[in-house]
Amino acid sequence: MFRPNDARSADPLLPDDSDRGRRSYRENSRRSSPLPSVISSSLHPRTPTTPTSPSPCPTMPASRRSALRSRSPTSVVAGAAHLEARRKYTYAAFFLAVSLVSFTVQTELASYIQHDLGWDKAYCMLYLTHGSWILLWPLQLLMLRLRRREQPWRRFWEGHVRTVRGIGLMVETRDVKAGGLHHHGGGLLEYGHSPWPYLVRTTVFVTTALTVAGLSWYLAVSMTTPSDLTAIYNCSAFFAYAFSVPLLKEKLRADKMLAVAVAIVGVLVVAYGDGAGTGEESSAKGDGGSGGLNPGTRFAGNLIIGAGSVLYGLYEVLYKRFACPPEGTDAARGVIFANTFGSLIGAFTLFVLWIPIPLLHILGWETFELPTGQTAWLLFISVISNMMFSGSFLVLISLTSPVLSSVAALLTIFIVAVVDWIWSGTPLSAAAVFGGLLIIVAFGMLSWSTWREMNEEESRKQVDLSGDEDD
Repeated sequence: MFRPNDARSADPLLPDDSDRGRRSYRENSRRSSPLPSVISSSLHPRTPTTPTSPSPCPTMPASRRSALRSRSPTSVVAGAAHLEARRKYTYAAFFLAVSLVSFTVQTELASYIQHDLGWDKAYCMLYLTHGSWILLWPLQLLMLRLRRREQPWRRFWEGHVRTVRGIGLMVETRDVKAGGLHHHGGGLLEYGHSPWPYLVRTTVFVTTALTVAGLSWYLAVSMTTPSDLTAIYNCSAFFAYAFSVPLLKEKLRADKMLAVAVAIVGVLVVAYGDGAGTGEESSAKGDGGSGGLNPGTRFAGNLIIGAGSVLYGLYEVLYKRFACPPEGTDAARGVIFANTFGSLIGAFTLFVLWIPIPLLHILGWETFELPTGQTAWLLFISVISNMMFSGSFLVLISLTSPVLSSVAALLTIFIVAVVDWIWSGTPLSAAAVFGGLLIIVAFGMLSWSTWREMNEEESRKQVDLSGDEDD
């Protein structure tokens, strides 16, 4: 009923606790107290003792303690950010190499099939190449399964589906915690929310932009000169940067703008540096007698390929904005989802975009004809090469940026010229060498700028996540 005024606990009811075989709370039995340490210490203050100088812990050497104190949270965060950025760039470098090799093979074979073998079916080739992307996810699943052979199939499959669904929720909400894949738990995945309706809608408009952009190239190839075609279509790097500012909230940086400008100048030098674009050169290359083009047809072809260049830049930015995981997602998950979305594009192409094929056949614009013999085998290799290039290119955009990926794709202009020189003996012109060097310099500038941005972004992300964990 009454509390003592000195804030000490009341005297025990029994005069001597030891008579009943129990130890008093006043003894050194603090570990057995049922109260929390803060409340218990306030109810039972310790008797003041003579202060003694603190002695170092005997189990930890002084050098170890100083090493731990020297590792500040800032240095740990910076180290983790650097490692994550390095991991992303390592993945990106590998897929860049795969994309350059596969695109070169695909370009050489496609040119040989159309011009030398005479199988010039523009839309059908586009349908087959884009439809082959459906194989990206099954091949990826096979690779993942080979790495986890000891895991039961049911457990492996459920884990993979959960991972893909979780990343899809991250893509939809632009929040790395939405999928509930972290140790924090929670997320929309825990409540059964499905990302598939969003992914279906995204697949439709991204694939539409890609298909129209690709089809414009096939339409313009017989209406304009190869030089105009190369120069205008590869300006998509500029449009990718232009669309990245409003859609991706990317800042205008002087180094990036300079790199894109140098790359476009390099393309123009390759295309027009040796007086290319004349009728004589086009006829000599056997491009369907393009030397006889009238100015009106050539202008119309340039308009078509210009629209395709804008749409291709828009396609890259739309894919990055609406179909890539947000910043802060693990690089391996970015690779997994890029191939998964590539398969969605392939599925939409196979099951929907076959409709124009019979219409083109009926109208007589493109007669449907299956390839046979050598043409069929070379077309098969060309289609597989395009699948490898496209999957690698999607991963490259997901891990870096549409601008860097576009400029990286320009490297294929110089590589294809070198391959033509090796295989056909066509010497490299001074313009091709100089323009190729400009593109390489531009790619190096842009790579360095992107590396700095990735380090800054990873540092900011790590700081944000560490702050969330402290909460």
